[in-house]
Amino acid sequence: MKNIGLFLLSFFLFLSFTDEKHPYHVGSVEINYNSTSKTFEITGRFFLDDLEDALHKKYDKPLHFNDAKYKIQLNEALKNYSSEYLKLKTGNKFLKVSYIGYEEDNESVNIFLESEKIENPKKIEAAVSFLYNLFDDQINIVHIIVKGKRKSEKLTYPNRYLYQQF
Repeated sequence: MKNIGLFLLSFFLFLSFTDEKHPYHVGSVEINYNSTSKTFEITGRFFLDDLEDALHKKYDKPLHFNDAKYKIQLNEALKNYSSEYLKLKTGNKFLKVSYIGYEEDNESVNIFLESEKIENPKKIEAAVSFLYNLFDDQINIVHIIVKGKRKSEKLTYPNRYLYQQF
């Protein structure tokens, strides 16, 4: 009887840790001003399965990370997705943000972007809504770094806008 109880406890613990979905929908975006290149270097980090599902929902076609045959389609989808779900403005000017590429591991994906050149940004406005097309409880933690000074903000769906002065 004791062995059955131990087996059931082990089985339920195993199931709770092997659930493919996670209970929180959180991503992070770092917007770092590089004073040498005079550009914002942007890195978004998201759970791989969430981003995969968001791309599938948005473009209605299967795209799979960790599978080399999807690399070209993923680059195109991420380029389009990023341009729609991230906007950056300084002063009164929207900045052109270019997709650089992505990097993946078993659980997460980093998306790399870079803005056009801008001199001495003082007021930064951003619209960040990654994964809002998939989850109504999505949280994006956004860090803006200018001249070594970091300002962070938590954006919870549907809030997508942030303003920072440096």
